[in-house]
Amino acid sequence: MLYLPRILVNLAEAGEHPAVRERLVLMGRRLSRFGHVLFGIALLMGLTLWLHFGFAGGWLHAKLLLVTLVFVFSIVIGRWLKAAEAGRPLPSARALRWINEIPLVLLVGIVYLVVGKPF
Repeated sequence: MLYLPRILVNLAEAGEHPAVRERLVLMGRRLSRFGHVLFGIALLMGLTLWLHFGFAGGWLHAKLLLVTLVFVFSIVIGRWLKAAEAGRPLPSARALRWINEIPLVLLVGIVYLVVGKPF
């Protein structure tokens, strides 16, 4: 999930080079499919651990919120990838570079909440 936005940046910068665009779209589709499978496995494992051990606390709810935001982010990026494949324009490469940093910030927040359990 951390690399898919970068593929969109490369797509935005590829211009009208059809071979490059085709390869990037193929890479994006494969990475998106792989990411969805891994996200499903992680969701099932997380639910199993939560139901089995019954973790509670504010940190867990905050972490679940951040994980939900990562999931929503992956849906948005997947839709942009499908739009690029259909030939519709993407946001500018500069905007996509900023958007590329969102999953990293969310991941740092998730790890901090899990390890630190601040509340």
